[in-house]
Amino acid sequence: MNLVEATFVWLADPANWTGAAGIPNRLLEHLVLSGAALAIAAALAVPIGIYVGHTGRGVALSANAANIGRAMPSLAVIAIVLPITAAIDNQAGFRVYPTLIAMVVLAIPPILVNTQTGVREVDRDLVEAGRAMGMRPGQVIHGLELPLAAPAIVTGLRSAAVQVIATATLGAIFGGGGLGRYLVEGIAQRNVGMTFAGVVLVAVLALAAEAAFAATARLIRSPGLVRTDQSGASAAV
Repeated sequence: MNLVEATFVWLADPANWTGAAGIPNRLLEHLVLSGAALAIAAALAVPIGIYVGHTGRGVALSANAANIGRAMPSLAVIAIVLPITAAIDNQAGFRVYPTLIAMVVLAIPPILVNTQTGVREVDRDLVEAGRAMGMRPGQVIHGLELPLAAPAIVTGLRSAAVQVIATATLGAIFGGGGLGRYLVEGIAQRNVGMTFAGVVLVAVLALAAEAAFAATARLIRSPGLVRTDQSGASAAV
């Protein structure tokens, strides 16, 4: 039996779709962990990105912080925080929190950079026109900059989501749940079908997230704030 056949046979087995170790439950665990990491990263990075993009302050600092976050290997982050989290909680502090923190660190850079860039690239003439009309800073941000920067912000979330979904598999090494369990257990049991089924499931989930965020970016692009002139260039109105 070749690799493709072994993978198909494992995925087609009804026993692998039920129970705590079944695909639906493992998929839910993976989504919950990935979604929590993405939500925390967005809650931290989006406000900072908006502030930096709006004021122009701290651009170099945020860029350096993002570069450091990109350069840190996820396993290294897990190794650093694991003794601390395990001392706080010997269950979730070993199986969940280290991987969650590593994914947050991984997700912050693309969200921060895209948010900051999206806000900064809003036409300054449009912003100045809004201020001249009496708009307060908060109104400028929420009424002008955020609607125009929203596609860039979603693009950052899309990039972060794909990375987080792939990295969430590392949690299985430390006894966590998710689709990574199939890779860890498949290798341990020398079950090629289980191992590569786990790879396929993670890849499908990442592609689904990519497609969902790409569709969202297209939907939220405001046609009332962007027009195309006769030369084909995009301009704000």
